[in-house]
Amino acid sequence: MDIVSNPWKDKKDTPVVGIVAEYNPFHNGHAYQIQEAKRLSGAKHCIVVMSGDFVQRGAPAIFDKYTRTEMALLGGADLVIEIPPMFAVSSAEDFAGCAVSLLDHLKIVSHLCFGCECGDTGPLMKAAQILCEEPEVFRTVLREGLKTGLSFPQARMKALKSLSLGSDYSEILSENVLSAPNNILGVEYCKALIRRESSIIPFTIKRRGNDYHDTLLSSCEMDKAETCFSSASALRKALEDFYGSSDCSSWKLEPLLRKNVPESVWELANEYAPVFPDDFSALLSCRLLELQSQNADLTDFEDVSEELAARMKHRILDFSTYENRIEGLKTKQYTYTRVSRSLVHILLNITREEIMFRKGHDYISCFRVLGFKRDSASLLTAIKKATRLPLITKTADAANFLDEEALKEFYRDLLCSHVYQSVAGLKKGNRKTNEYTQPVIIL
Repeated sequence: MDIVSNPWKDKKDTPVVGIVAEYNPFHNGHAYQIQEAKRLSGAKHCIVVMSGDFVQRGAPAIFDKYTRTEMALLGGADLVIEIPPMFAVSSAEDFAGCAVSLLDHLKIVSHLCFGCECGDTGPLMKAAQILCEEPEVFRTVLREGLKTGLSFPQARMKALKSLSLGSDYSEILSENVLSAPNNILGVEYCKALIRRESSIIPFTIKRRGNDYHDTLLSSCEMDKAETCFSSASALRKALEDFYGSSDCSSWKLEPLLRKNVPESVWELANEYAPVFPDDFSALLSCRLLELQSQNADLTDFEDVSEELAARMKHRILDFSTYENRIEGLKTKQYTYTRVSRSLVHILLNITREEIMFRKGHDYISCFRVLGFKRDSASLLTAIKKATRLPLITKTADAANFLDEEALKEFYRDLLCSHVYQSVAGLKKGNRKTNEYTQPVIIL
């Protein structure tokens, strides 16, 4: 990737590092990443672009976006900007594409830091360069692999191995470089930067502690440490297990869970009840019944193929929990995440046509600010001077800054948050606010 001039990056005293995140929920590994991202880049400020109320695996976030924003600020972030809902719940390519678009349009970000399993940008950038080119033989083998039932990572690896890459590329053909979850996202970040010819410099931090999909909390016994590094998956599982116990009247997390999150985040988490996919069961069933009564074409929604649409229609009257509905629909070809993401697209009325339109307009038309640190307010001033896109810090003011099409997109994104809030607001301790009454989080 050719590095073009970036006036902010070239000033030694003004590097700004960006991080793409979900913080679902925020934990010690995230705090470590922010700390190391600032140290390694020499940046005083860290800007986080974060998923809102729904996340990339196709599920509602365990805490609302404002709670998670506050967690991020307590954990070291200086400014948090929302990834639009339809791209927050999207493929790795579109998720990364939108996130990088946000960071690039800010015009002050010099570095992008992401965690990954391999801990090295080199093989990820090499893979990204090949995937950006997508030679004809690569596309052919990829299509054939998908038709035979291979998962996308498996089919992509098979397609890469079909190319004559030479010894310089042997490292990207190792078993986990393009199959480990964070490596996959890392490649997509690099692809997005290459395609944009962005001046932002990517670098990685190797994951600490449990693997991405581990569902058991770290007890720190191996390292005899006070600070544990569990995965977000393990934390969600622990929260769900505990919250499903018989004693929920005064929600308190187990001592082991407390060791896996920063103390300030622990205190904030105790104020709110977590949200789980099954909380949306009735809402999803109602939505599917409504679409059935309208004889709607489910393939209009993003990620819904004809075969998956047929399976959904066949099971519309199988009233069950959100999770059980996914289990009933998934197959070898349609993974749990693919089905879950498809159902969220249906729930939030995210169509393929709308996705294509917004991608064609570079994903975004404004920055939705969720929170910032008071002593980092200069970041907002710098962004306003550098970018052509408006920063929205107050929902009611959006009409003053956005043109007709951008305002339509903005209101469309608000709807997604209100769907989440309609469910989360019924749970004990959760914020009783909406997008018009919730202020930006300022610490």
